[in-house]
Amino acid sequence: MPEAITTSFKPKIRLQITEDYKFVNDVVRDNNLHTVCEEARCPNIYECWDRRTATIMILGDVCTRACGFCSVKTGKPIWDDPMEPFRTAMAVKKMDLRHIVITSVDRDDIKDDYGATIWAETIEQIHTQVPKCTVEVLTPDFKGHKPSLLKVFTAEPEIFGHNIECIERISKKVRSQANWHRSLDVLKFATNNGLRTKTGMMVGLGESFDEVVETMEQVIEIGVTIFTIGQYLQPSKNHLPVIRYVKDQEFMKYKKIGLELGFDVVESGSLVRSSYHADEQARMVMEGS
Repeated sequence: MPEAITTSFKPKIRLQITEDYKFVNDVVRDNNLHTVCEEARCPNIYECWDRRTATIMILGDVCTRACGFCSVKTGKPIWDDPMEPFRTAMAVKKMDLRHIVITSVDRDDIKDDYGATIWAETIEQIHTQVPKCTVEVLTPDFKGHKPSLLKVFTAEPEIFGHNIECIERISKKVRSQANWHRSLDVLKFATNNGLRTKTGMMVGLGESFDEVVETMEQVIEIGVTIFTIGQYLQPSKNHLPVIRYVKDQEFMKYKKIGLELGFDVVESGSLVRSSYHADEQARMVMEGS
């Protein structure tokens, strides 16, 4: 991978603590939940929490993988919380949400189903306790284990998401314990089972413009309908360096190309993340179905 380069162009992050931000923070704390907004140091946390939206992270806050881009803690998980699905649903109910994004750490240590049972119970609890709320999931790859994936599918999330994260050529450097084609297979399995499917990737890690377009072409070919693309930001000096900061004009080109390829929704911008404006994307896709 090329050495990091310096540039004066960097995305600007909004920093503002509002009453709505405090409300979401209190609900998360009161229900003893984790959010990827905090654990992954998402640059949009102030904006999203001000809109009373958050991405809840289940199955604990310790991941069994150590991806080069991610700031979530890695190690040996000690999570054991069978009531988490119910408490998650109660938090969604208290926030009076109409759309929620659920994600999780990788749990390769749970050998029977990699945490899929908790995933399914969480989706089902939200549907039961907050029937007007649609559920979007952003799952790990479950090591490609189809019975685990089917547990999640059977719970009927309104949108199934799994990120390819980057172009294929640099995938092993970005997430050494994952497999790019396995992620593509997970997405294809989801579309083959009739789910509305979403994926996303980062740029600024050493990819070329043409490689990004090629990735979009591969993804649309398997039936994915929502695509997100955003700037990689280095969480700490111990993570992969930023090779370049992509300018707004290039993000606009990606969006134009993606829509021309046939995606229903393309969210493309420097601060775009998987769940950024997910509620708006969900409405667009489901109203168009």
